[in-house]
Amino acid sequence: MDQSPEPVEPANLKLLRLLVTGLTAVMIVGLVIIVALIVIQFRDTGPVLPEDIILPNGVSALAATAAESWYAIVTDDDRILIYDRITGALRQEISVQQE
Repeated sequence: MDQSPEPVEPANLKLLRLLVTGLTAVMIVGLVIIVALIVIQFRDTGPVLPEDIILPNGVSALAATAAESWYAIVTDDDRILIYDRITGALRQEISVQQE
């Protein structure tokens, strides 16, 4: 058999191959980081409300909203009930008047 020597690649071609491989790795890592940041940023946890809210008898909740020290419940009888976040006590009751 004829044993011919392995072809020797030029140094600049070897450097180019290493640069392309490195750039590919950096782009893949960057893409994974960007996707992770987007997922973390747009993850919707919603407002944190207590496990159980005691409403007056015969009333059901239509909507809820929360702030730092209170949360509000909009009821089906056109009232807004504002509760203290820490104690759970009713702070204020607002009657919504319809025209």
